[in-house]
Order: sequence, then C-alpha cells, then structure tokens
Amino acid sequence: MSGDPPQTYLFVPGNRPERFAKALASGADRVILDLEDAVAPGDKAAARDAVVQWMTGAGEAQGKVLIRINDDATPWHLDDLALMRAVQPACVMLPKCETAAQVAAVLASLAINATVLPLIETARGVMGLPGIAAAPGVACLAFGSLDYMVDLNIPADSLALDFAASQIAIASRAAGLNSPVAGVTPALDAAQVSADMRHARSLGFGAKMCIHPAQVAAVRAALAPSAEERAWAQRVLQAWQACSTGALQLDGKMIDRPVVLKAERIAAQAARTDSSLTP
Repeated sequence: MSGDPPQTYLFVPGNRPERFAKALASGADRVILDLEDAVAPGDKAAARDAVVQWMTGAGEAQGKVLIRINDDATPWHLDDLALMRAVQPACVMLPKCETAAQVAAVLASLAINATVLPLIETARGVMGLPGIAAAPGVACLAFGSLDYMVDLNIPADSLALDFAASQIAIASRAAGLNSPVAGVTPALDAAQVSADMRHARSLGFGAKMCIHPAQVAAVRAALAPSAEERAWAQRVLQAWQACSTGALQLDGKMIDRPVVLKAERIAAQAARTDSSLTP
C-alpha cells in the first residue's frame, strides 16, 4: 500500500460478494471486506468462502483491499486466521486490539510485507497504545468509536471520545505512523459525515471509515483545504520565498518556520485533492 496515505476506507459485508466490485468502483481509497460486525454469526462461514473465492481472482485489486477479521476473543478468530493464510491479503484490520502481541499473532499468518491495521475500541486498547503503535507491521491506527462508546458506556457527545481520539493521534505521531483513521458515522447525511471528519481532523486524524459509498465524497470534501486555507498558504509561501530574514509579518501576524511548514502541508494537500479530481 504505497503512495499517499489512504483517506477513505469503505466497508462491505463479506457475505455480499456482489457488492465487492461496486465498492472498489466507489472511489474509496481502500475497501474493507468485513467478516466481523457486518456479518451475522450464522453467515460467518459463507462470508469466508465468498472472500476466498473473490480474492483468488482479484488480481491487482487486492492491493486496495483489507480484510477485517473477528477479534481473538470470538470463536471465529482462528478460522479467520486460516483464511488469511490462504488468501494472503496485503493488510488485515484487527478489531478490539489491546496489545502488540495480538498484532504479532495476526502477522504470523501473513506474508512478510503484509501489515495489520489495529482498531482501538476499548479502554484497554487506549491504555496499550504506545506498544500497539510501535509494534512491527502496523500500517496505521483506527478508532472504533462506536464500540468504544459501548465499552465505556458513554454517549456520542462524551468528551471521553475526544480524549481517546487524541491519545490515538499522539501515539501514531510518536511511532512515526500516518495519521489515524476516524470511526464511522452511522448517518448517511453528507453534512454530518463531513462535520464528523472535520472534527476528527482537528484531533489529528487524516482518514475515515465509511459504511456507504455516498460517504466517500463527503470525507474527501472535509479533508480538502478550503479556498481560504489555499489562499492563505499561497500568500505565506510567496512571502517566505521573498524574505531573507527568517521571519516576517503577514496579515498582522508573525510568520516563522512552523507556520511555513503548515502552509506547505496545506499546499501539498490541495495539490493532492486537485490531482484526485483530474480525469
């Protein structure tokens, strides 16, 4: 999984193979074939069969696909690991991750260059973040915010969610990982999806999980720099390039190297956004 970090991760139930191609055509950066929450207990075996059959003929499309397995406290975990050994996905999403040992156990079933994307969904997962983030083979971290609300018995507007999200972002940065992936928005309303992504972005997140193709564009829109941000970044960079003193004033504010770095990141994100819109 090379190139720019993915911004959108779209779930598709593992027992709905007729939707796999549609998910890949949705424009999402990554597609997650889900063996966990989207699949009822009685359908787990059928989902594994569908995934192995599709992956066998997926070709280059496999590079965009993750598989979310069931966590190691469930009766389906070992069967899921057997499936991973058979299909060898590029990345596996591990729910309810709480230790680096759990990451290593999944990696043992994968090819040498494969990665694991741990889902932080419990208080123990948050407490174990330094070890999880630093574990070999971690692609990046993701916040399973809905399950975290259940684990702590908190409402959707609890500040405890922001605290956990901040810890995930800090641990990601400290370990040199890409920005983490925000949890899903149950509502399909584009405005709500964008608002949730903007809030997650303010906490240090750079991507989001989606449960419907219609959410993909809303996430991208929230992550794209606004016209005001683009204009500000351009003014800062132009002024900095013309300055030889190492600091200057612009719009009544001091501009120094950290501000320039922020402007460079905005300009790079704007270029990436424009490139993704080019046919």
